[in-house]
Amino acid sequence: MIVKPLRIDVVSDVVCPWCYIGKRRLDRALQQLGDVPVTVHWRPYFLNPWVPAAGMDRDAYLTAKFGSVEGYQRIAGRIAEEAAAEGLNYRPELVRRQPNTLDCHRLIHWAEEFGGTRTAAAMKQRLMELYFRDGGDLTDRQVLLQAATDCGLEPDQIGAWLDSDRDVALISAQAKDAAERGISGVPTFVFGRRYALTGAQPPEQLLRAIRHVAAEQNAEDDLAWGI
Repeated sequence: MIVKPLRIDVVSDVVCPWCYIGKRRLDRALQQLGDVPVTVHWRPYFLNPWVPAAGMDRDAYLTAKFGSVEGYQRIAGRIAEEAAAEGLNYRPELVRRQPNTLDCHRLIHWAEEFGGTRTAAAMKQRLMELYFRDGGDLTDRQVLLQAATDCGLEPDQIGAWLDSDRDVALISAQAKDAAERGISGVPTFVFGRRYALTGAQPPEQLLRAIRHVAAEQNAEDDLAWGI
């Protein structure tokens, strides 16, 4: 019997701390899967679509979104604790510029297009590390090109594409589609294009969902073939 891989679409943004934590928890769940095949695709979401294309001052952003820098700091402690529990280094105090993430999502898309899903996952991880761990400026072209190089993409080619409007409409349409499908919180994990879980779910919950939907999918395939 041929077992079809379960498709998992993760709708998220690289500047969402719960997406940072959620990716680590998904990775932990996948490590425990055993012989259940899956493919993971990273789909765009604009957590802050109002941030200008060139980005904006971090303190100005925090004031606009949370009322004040101190308002954000009151909730940042809990996020830092959750991140630390997953072995992640979360240093939001290092961030000086809040990015618009369109170009980040383009990089992730190109990573999958030319390197496959593993390269896309590596790009997603690299961008989030640069931002949450290192305080990197994701509006800085050199930072993005370094991420591309680190993930095995050709920086000269990526630079030319970043200077163009290549896949801007596609990424924008994918983000719009997610919103039209009712996704308003991230990360959202979509299993087999039929069931979804929202939030940085524990690995055990993700593992149960993956196994359940994979078994359901394979049972339907067996029925279709008369097995």
